[in-house]
Amino acid sequence: MKITVAVDCMGGDHGPGVTVPAVLEFLHERAEVSCVLVGLEDVIRAELRARGAATGPRLHLHPASEVVGMSEAPAQALRYKKDSSMRVAVNLVRSGEAHACVSAGNTGALMAISRFVLKTLPGIDRPAIASVLPNMNGGFTYVLDLGANVDCTPEQLMQFGIMGAMLVSAIEHKERPVVGLLNIGVEDIKGNDTVKQAADLLRGSGLNFHGNVEGDDIYKGTTDVVVCDGFVGNSVLKASEGVAKMIVAHLRQEFSRNPWRRFVALLARPVLRSLRSRMDPGRYNGASLLGLRGIVVKSHGSADAYAFGQALRRGEEQVLNDVVRRITQRMAELRPAPGIARSATA
Repeated sequence: MKITVAVDCMGGDHGPGVTVPAVLEFLHERAEVSCVLVGLEDVIRAELRARGAATGPRLHLHPASEVVGMSEAPAQALRYKKDSSMRVAVNLVRSGEAHACVSAGNTGALMAISRFVLKTLPGIDRPAIASVLPNMNGGFTYVLDLGANVDCTPEQLMQFGIMGAMLVSAIEHKERPVVGLLNIGVEDIKGNDTVKQAADLLRGSGLNFHGNVEGDDIYKGTTDVVVCDGFVGNSVLKASEGVAKMIVAHLRQEFSRNPWRRFVALLARPVLRSLRSRMDPGRYNGASLLGLRGIVVKSHGSADAYAFGQALRRGEEQVLNDVVRRITQRMAELRPAPGIARSATA
């Protein structure tokens, strides 16, 4: 299958200086993929020339005259910047000219624009941001929502569970992924009313529902998917990133205290390098905006070329494994048939 990915080249902290070389490397690795570079034409062409590259059969350029700032209000970007690189890239997915969109730009603006342009799938109230965190089993735990929806209803949390399960089923090829609901305890009596009601809905959803899980279960790999609202999910994500950075900083301090420890650090360098690689957030870059009628992947704004390339690969994976169709089909199975619904109403 030939895949086309629309890339918002102007998004992120570094813009074309990161996105263009990441795309060139991605195309070098993937012979069946083509990319559309979206953004300010002169800037992108200058970056291509600096890299000794040019547009061609697998690399196209689609001009956009505006750029969404990283701190810009989402409503303003949606209303007044209709020719922004972000909006144009998402439009290419809607028109079918691209199979996926990848952007490192303003998260709120990307969510607002994607939801407005692509709309949500039948049965999905709100899109959710899903990403992976490494676990002690050597695999990944998929967590959602990571910040798109601060306040959620029980029904929306149940929808997140379905979307996360379908994503894992597609990418990891697991027939019945295990879904957990993040709570302050594993007992059924724990949590607020929203979480308790969500647990009841998840039990009746047909998913392989494990029950409540706690924060440490994310890294234990107790379940394949962990569901929570965006406030909690984003807090968990940022706290995890902070802990990882603190551990690296403390290791550096301890290994540099005296000449003997510096010598030990030299001996331990292969182990430390391996540990750093396993904990590198760039390896897991690329959050999926699930629940839309199209594939949109959000890269971290500070991503380097390697990390942005990981986000491009996430988009490709979702296209190849038909994630949107899987979610649509599962939601259709969940909803009662029209005749049943009428009977229940009567």
